[in-house]
Amino acid sequence: MKKNFLLLLFLASLFSFNACSDDSDITEEDPTAEEKEQTEEERIDFEVKNFIYRGLNDIYLYKADVPELADDYFTNDKAKTDFLNNFSTPESLFENLLSSQDRFSFITDDYEELENQFDGISGATGMEFGLGVIRGTNDVFGYIQYILPGTSAEEEGLSRGTIFTEVDGEQLTTSNYTELLSKDAFTINTGYVEDGVIHMTDNTANLTDDYYTMNPVFINKVIELNEKKIGYLMYNSFIANFDKELNTAFGEFKSAGITDLVLDLRYNGGGSVTTATDLASMITGQFEGQVFAQEQWNEDYQKYYEENFPDYLVNKFDTELSTGEIINSLNLKEVYILTTVSTASASELIINGLDPYINVVQIGETTTGKFQASITLYDSPTFSEKNRNDEHTYAMQPLVLKIANKNGYTNFVDGLIPDIQIEEDLGNLGILGDPEEPFLSRALDEILGRSQIQTKRIQENKIDFAKIGESNMFKPTYQKMYIDKTPLSK
Repeated sequence: MKKNFLLLLFLASLFSFNACSDDSDITEEDPTAEEKEQTEEERIDFEVKNFIYRGLNDIYLYKADVPELADDYFTNDKAKTDFLNNFSTPESLFENLLSSQDRFSFITDDYEELENQFDGISGATGMEFGLGVIRGTNDVFGYIQYILPGTSAEEEGLSRGTIFTEVDGEQLTTSNYTELLSKDAFTINTGYVEDGVIHMTDNTANLTDDYYTMNPVFINKVIELNEKKIGYLMYNSFIANFDKELNTAFGEFKSAGITDLVLDLRYNGGGSVTTATDLASMITGQFEGQVFAQEQWNEDYQKYYEENFPDYLVNKFDTELSTGEIINSLNLKEVYILTTVSTASASELIINGLDPYINVVQIGETTTGKFQASITLYDSPTFSEKNRNDEHTYAMQPLVLKIANKNGYTNFVDGLIPDIQIEEDLGNLGILGDPEEPFLSRALDEILGRSQIQTKRIQENKIDFAKIGESNMFKPTYQKMYIDKTPLSK
């Protein structure tokens, strides 16, 4: 059963500013409307900064790394107020209070947009792409990894493997690609890779960034080869709103009687820890109630949980979704997982968490190296959505815990290294879900005991480039792993 706890964290001190007394002997002119507005802005700005400090001082995973977050750092309230006011913006304060170990905590001034993205709702041109820079130059190019159905990219006829080098007629470079690709609408040129060379055409595509709800269960199919039934699932994000769809896919695999499973997480940057635990339970099923993952919080929370609620620190293989729906489990003893450098957080948790129990064959590239989870904090007495400050829309997503597997393995900052190492060839990306697609074909080679002809072929005539990003990097939820349960009061 899922855990559902109410967050009860301590109240922080509030600060107030007193207006001048009407009885004062000193006559002052009434402040102008502009001055009143500025005073109000300053008050709200301080409330946001105070919220940031309260949250990080309480629950931040790396609190011990930041001297200013120590409980006894400030000698009095004035010293703390002066410290907070020394920063020009809430964002600058937030960045100053982060540990050098932290690559993933973030703050947003629009929590509604953040909530939408966690639900799979965000702006989308429809092309999910990677970004590369030709070595020895500043020239950036994009390459499409897949197209979302029903979007402008699909309407324009774009497809996996399409190359683009310009946005609105301007060449992409290391200094302008973020600005150019963040527009709500833009035009790209199109090309392709052949024999290790980029060839551009005279064609263009007009794209619009429209709101879109993404079903992360992108492809699920059964491949029948050599008397084997092999399930293939391309799963692109751990979005809790689509757990039912994920479970349905596994129900279809179960009904088909698949003997093997290829799980494609190449472009999956992570998401819900609860969903990851459910997915692990769908792949297996024979480990009900056993530890899938262990949590490591900051010193204060860790000690409190260990002494009072030790079970709270573990995520166990389960049999039900949060809705009560029975999980469709395959009881597999082996799984083949496809990865790239874009594979992160909850995707890495699947690999790491299953490893002590079944044979996990990782195929592809080394993963990102994201083993920490975060939680959304709002400006409220308990940091929850309830009674949050309605004068601003700031929220934080700080790292609050590290995830380890049953054996305590975590801290893989350099990523998880594949058992079988291959890289995607931009000149031969193939069709996703097709048994001839290079990565899937390599997994099928292993399952069927075939010789690896495909692997040798994709090492030849490759573009010499460095990957510098991807389309999802422009979203605040990029490569984030978050917990659904609410921390207990310590």
